[in-house]
Amino acid sequence: MFKLSVCLLTFNSARLLDAVIPPLLQIADEIVVVDSGSRDATLDICAQHGLAVHIHPYEMHGAQMNHAISLSSHDWVLCIDSDEILDAEVVEYIQRLKSGEVPEPKKAWRLPRYWYALGQQVRTLYPVSSPDYPVRLFNRNQARFNDRPVDDKVVGDIETVKMPGHVRHDTFYSLHEVFNKLNGYTTRLVVHQRIRPSIFRGVVSAIGAFFKWYLFSGAWREGKVGLVTGLYATFYSFLKYFKAWYAYRKPTA
Repeated sequence: MFKLSVCLLTFNSARLLDAVIPPLLQIADEIVVVDSGSRDATLDICAQHGLAVHIHPYEMHGAQMNHAISLSSHDWVLCIDSDEILDAEVVEYIQRLKSGEVPEPKKAWRLPRYWYALGQQVRTLYPVSSPDYPVRLFNRNQARFNDRPVDDKVVGDIETVKMPGHVRHDTFYSLHEVFNKLNGYTTRLVVHQRIRPSIFRGVVSAIGAFFKWYLFSGAWREGKVGLVTGLYATFYSFLKYFKAWYAYRKPTA
């Protein structure tokens, strides 16, 4: 048997917290909530569930998760975002893990994460296909999150296993959220990662993204939501190059 710390990141997360927290309470020996400055009812909802909240300025997702891990009392951690909801099968699987023998420190588990956009399950959401299986349960002495500006992941000397079940990743709940994240993610890429500034590469990349992530992926079958996810991939592919070109172009005389 081993004890588990759940690391939960929040920021203006009131929309889903009442669905996210109860499954976590069934498996956690402690829940470490790290908030990056919520202005909605997030802190009140956490208090209603008996959870203390640590306030920490946001840098990048991986750094925020690593901060939560550093606050944990136990070596085994489960890292969750506030738009990820565990189903009963995942909860039961983790309960069985905890009641068995203590795993080897190198063991780690991948969550079965199914993506939802605008309330509808989708096949793809650039740059991932659904479901994806991120490593989220591991021994903190063996692994940590890397520092990629977007799409960070757990890295370390680990051997991974996929969990059964269904984790609802309920992201992009409105068109405003789609464009807000599109802008934020592409800006972060340009600031923190080397992107070759090129309008031409942006156009070519955008055309390729439209064909791959809308037509070939089958997103076109998903109606309006599929069109939104297809356009998201297209704009994302163009904007990262366009913003790099705009930021680094030489001023004309």
